[in-house]
Amino acid sequence: MLDILNRIFAKETVNSKDVAKERLRLVLVHDRASVSSDFINALKEDLIKVIREYLEIDEEQLSVNLENEDNSVALIANIPVRGFKKVVNE
Repeated sequence: MLDILNRIFAKETVNSKDVAKERLRLVLVHDRASVSSDFINALKEDLIKVIREYLEIDEEQLSVNLENEDNSVALIANIPVRGFKKVVNE
């Protein structure tokens, strides 16, 4: 949720078309999967936190969707990877 607010009020130029597209996408996901947009946003933020530990990702282009199909729900995540971080094995 904080990420979306940062995008909306950030000093860098944010295309209003992209913001509207993201909002519409969240509404559609909510309708399709019968979960709130807050749930999707929280899931997205948690995924970003974990993935950031291992990969450099493009958070602006990251998308997370829950899709219903044939009485099952699938989590679909599109995560553009910019690079890999060195991970120290313990």
